[in-house]
Amino acid sequence: MLTRLALRTLKARRSGFLGAFLALFCAAALITACGGLLETGLAGSIATERYGAAPVVVTADQNVHRTTVKHKKGKTKVKHKAKPLAERVWLPADLAPRIAAVPGVRAVVPELTFPAESFAASGAGTGSAGGTPSYGRAYGHAWSSAVLTPFALVSGHAPAAADEVVVDRGLARRAHLAPGGRLTVQSTAAPRTYRVSGIAAPTTPDGGAHADLAEQTSLFFSQAEAERLAAHPGQVAAFGVLPQAEGGPDPDALRKALDGTRARVHTGDGRGAAEFPDAARARVQLVSMGGAIGGTALLVAILVVVGTFALSLRQRHRELALLRAVAATSRQLRQLIGREALLVGATAGVLGALAGLPLAHWLLRRFVALGAIPDTLRPSVGFAPVAAGALATAAGAWAAARISARRITRLSPAQALAESLLERGASAARTAAGLVLLAGGGALVAVLRSLHTEPAATPVTFLTVIVLAIAVSLLGPLLVRGGAALLAGPLRAARFPGVLARRNLRGNAFRNAAAVTPLALLVAMASTVLFTQATLQHAAHDQAAAGTRGAWALASDGLGVPDAAAMAVRRAPGVTSVTEVVRTTVRIGLDKFPAQGVTAGSLGHGLDPDVVAGSLAGFGDTSVAVSETAARTRHVHPGSTLRVTLGDGTPVTLTVAAVYTRGLGFGDLTMSHTLVARHVDNPLAAAVLVRTTAGTGRDTLAAAVRDYPGIRVLAPGHAADALAPTVRRGNAEAQFLAMGLVLVFTAIAAVNTLAMSTAERVREFARLLLVGATRRQVLRMLACEATAVVALAALLGTAISLAVLTAFSTGMTGTSSPSLALVPYLSVLALAALLALPATALPGRFALRPRPVDVMAASD
Repeated sequence: MLTRLALRTLKARRSGFLGAFLALFCAAALITACGGLLETGLAGSIATERYGAAPVVVTADQNVHRTTVKHKKGKTKVKHKAKPLAERVWLPADLAPRIAAVPGVRAVVPELTFPAESFAASGAGTGSAGGTPSYGRAYGHAWSSAVLTPFALVSGHAPAAADEVVVDRGLARRAHLAPGGRLTVQSTAAPRTYRVSGIAAPTTPDGGAHADLAEQTSLFFSQAEAERLAAHPGQVAAFGVLPQAEGGPDPDALRKALDGTRARVHTGDGRGAAEFPDAARARVQLVSMGGAIGGTALLVAILVVVGTFALSLRQRHRELALLRAVAATSRQLRQLIGREALLVGATAGVLGALAGLPLAHWLLRRFVALGAIPDTLRPSVGFAPVAAGALATAAGAWAAARISARRITRLSPAQALAESLLERGASAARTAAGLVLLAGGGALVAVLRSLHTEPAATPVTFLTVIVLAIAVSLLGPLLVRGGAALLAGPLRAARFPGVLARRNLRGNAFRNAAAVTPLALLVAMASTVLFTQATLQHAAHDQAAAGTRGAWALASDGLGVPDAAAMAVRRAPGVTSVTEVVRTTVRIGLDKFPAQGVTAGSLGHGLDPDVVAGSLAGFGDTSVAVSETAARTRHVHPGSTLRVTLGDGTPVTLTVAAVYTRGLGFGDLTMSHTLVARHVDNPLAAAVLVRTTAGTGRDTLAAAVRDYPGIRVLAPGHAADALAPTVRRGNAEAQFLAMGLVLVFTAIAAVNTLAMSTAERVREFARLLLVGATRRQVLRMLACEATAVVALAALLGTAISLAVLTAFSTGMTGTSSPSLALVPYLSVLALAALLALPATALPGRFALRPRPVDVMAASD
């Protein structure tokens, strides 16, 4: 019976439930899309390219591990955690005989992999933004490992001399190369011009034609030249294991043979993770990003959906009161509302979840385009995100309806009818809950001030915004009445419509609070998203600029600045110091820290990190300088020892020489260039800082690097542009994109709420017209109300974002002045106004269409 009544109610009040349906549909799509990110991070596959002919690949373990053992109440708990390393971990080459001894192994092929970039051989660097044309980045290998794909020569011969190279067919087409042509290659050492000895193309294992590799360009060198460029003597990046004709080796037997080493055996799609370590690391990043954004989206959805259902039930207050008056029990009323919500939520959830599938794929494609994740990671968006989106939406709708219906279902019939005619004041319980959440938001603001790392601060930042927005929602009626008093003067200036608008704000505070909340959330969330990353990026740039003031800089459009270019500049007349800076990421325990390697002798002269404790005098390969953040989190000081796991997994114990303040600009750890360059995939400098005597200019430095393609000379004042900030731009843009979807959802909810609250005022408008008001006056009254709602929402949203951004800036940069920009902020306010005014005016015009007499004569 109740289900039939719920269906009839939905049919009779289609327009009333449309707003709830739209909010739930968007929530389901958003949750599904975030679930798609999460599932891709957990289960996304990485297809192999280079190792197509090797069913088994052996690499080093690419993670750092920590095992903790706890004894409590006679029980022993063992926890094991692993975190990915930033650079490729290499294996000892002498493991090959152990692998070859396993039954089923026909051959063991050592693999060397190193970054490279190819340029046209003619021309030279110009020291400006122009220069020799680049054919893009590639991976270099020894020709002996071409069999792992397999690659076969289509013309020419294999590289035999140190100055010969074989290029893949794709590069040959792009660069118009043929055997006998010349190609300049910049790899881990000084650039060198090679003679193209041959062109190779992938083939099938039986020798048939195969498409070019989609995700990489390959360059093949002689064995000796590849070993020189790989710069890891006695080590290999991987071993490809070729099987015997009668059957390949048992992977478990291989693992047993390699027991006690850092080697790991990969088969199937696991070979892709071995070939593309950056894609494997991106999976971890996607899990973190999908969880954080999905959690934020879920909290926003709950807030919006609860507000939508509360407004919908308030519009049905008289109808529900009449049901109570004709003997419907509180339990029956709760069940009726719950079933209505389940029917709406299930329908919207299924349709929204299906719409979330293409949204998830679009998000992943955009993340690839922004460089946040590599395109070698295959999306995995299956049934789980769809089910999660649909179930979460249906359950959320039911819970939101039950929460919103608590008061009316507890009232006596007489009280329910009385409250349907006259708006009640805010209950003491609601006000108390709002104050508790406001205090909780204040506590989160205090916590945020003490967080000094981005992974810790970012989720707390958005959680604080949502908690304060919920507090605004609960205290909304009181805030609206206060806002009406505050805006009394400006509203009086609009005369009769303004006076009516003010009285409506005070007399219908609950309805107007429902409109203020999503708009305030939109302003607060948009401002926070815009200015958190801007605060970090500006602080990083300012710190780098302050630490490199007066220095020229060499920057590269490609892999980096080779050591040979730095040496050439050192020999140039008028140069007083040259500081090479190479970037990496290290781990202390399992915690990740951005780090840099700096020419030790120039530290403090070419680059000033602003030392506040200790000294950089005598800084060497066993020394480390740490930022105040790292010193505080790791509890170290000058003279302490610090155990660091370098990017390639090499553990080192260093002595803390100094503590500095400019950690955002230069990374949390500074080590010697010599130490770091030996343990990174790309040892080329991200930037080279040059200090000169007066009168030494750009021409001198440009002449020194003329033979090095792709290198630019930056004038003093622009050196900070060459130092990549610790805030990764691709990740920041991906966060903007994902949080932008949350903002779109919030904007839709704001429009939806405003339209719902205006459309149900047909009888009110009819009364006004019957007592002599004109349609123009009613529309002006609506415009005044909408303007007041936007102004109040802007005030509350700005207050929330300013409190959160100030705390974020204090914790992350040490200053209470976040980086704010007037034009983006005004754009946010303009967006709120553009959403609110039409969402009020258009439903208002439709509500004014019926004749007032017909409206009043119609049954309720």
